[in-house]
Amino acid sequence: MSGIQHADGHNVKGKYIVITGATSGIGLAAAHALAAKGANLGIVARNAAKANEVAAKLRKCSSTEITVDVFIADMSSQRSIRQAADEMSSKCPRIDMVINNAGAMFVDHKLTEDGLEMTWAVNHIAPFLLTTLLLDKLKLSEHARIITTSSHGHKMARKGIDFDDLNGKRCFGFWGKLKGGPNFRYAETKLANILFTAELAKRLQGTNVAAYCFDPGLVDTNFNQDNGRLARMTMAVMKRFAQAPEKGAETLVWLADTDAHNLESGRYYYDKQTKTPSAQAGSMDAAKKLWEASESQTRITRA
Repeated sequence: MSGIQHADGHNVKGKYIVITGATSGIGLAAAHALAAKGANLGIVARNAAKANEVAAKLRKCSSTEITVDVFIADMSSQRSIRQAADEMSSKCPRIDMVINNAGAMFVDHKLTEDGLEMTWAVNHIAPFLLTTLLLDKLKLSEHARIITTSSHGHKMARKGIDFDDLNGKRCFGFWGKLKGGPNFRYAETKLANILFTAELAKRLQGTNVAAYCFDPGLVDTNFNQDNGRLARMTMAVMKRFAQAPEKGAETLVWLADTDAHNLESGRYYYDKQTKTPSAQAGSMDAAKKLWEASESQTRITRA
């Protein structure tokens, strides 16, 4: 089903928005656009010096005085995410929006301090945990939104999520890499973003909080630059066909700023319209199973 593109509203002015991955790429472009519209921002980053530099620039984007806070967190660490969420909860009287934008792909099988595979931890578990920890603050807002950056690449996960191998061991090692396993692992996490959004929206029915996810398209960013020469060469070729981060951020900014009646909670968007994802992404049974697995992996049971 395709949605109808409507004129943008001005809903973010004065709102407080938490955004991860805001120091580069799509997240940085979105943060600039949101700041220019008068939004107050809480940017979540791993590098304090870079984050503070970005925050200073963002404060100059708006014609009115805005707040830009910096929260330091390693998105692969549940302990670090919990600390940042506690800091946000203490500092912010109300949070109007959470944008889960940080993402990564690891070509080697690395485990986090929590014993989870890195790509899975950063791309799925981090948004799940941060969002869940901030739900009480979001519910204080009149119209709260949770927006998660997914990808068209989720369609590569044709077999869906392998719940018997959540650490994705099959994707790594010699044969796994030879068959493009790390790319399929990334796709699995992007599929998880869509299923998470669908289940979250279902659980938030009857509240003032809505959830959306979107595909930014192929964007020229620093993504996948730390995974060796072959990854950098692959990205260099892809960049020839990629759009600027500002273009990739357009649907994200629209989801944050447009009037609520233009949107449908739980849906996947591309180019400011609803888009039908893969059949695997439409499975509410898989969405429920993923939620339960995520609760187990984060040892959290809320909403």
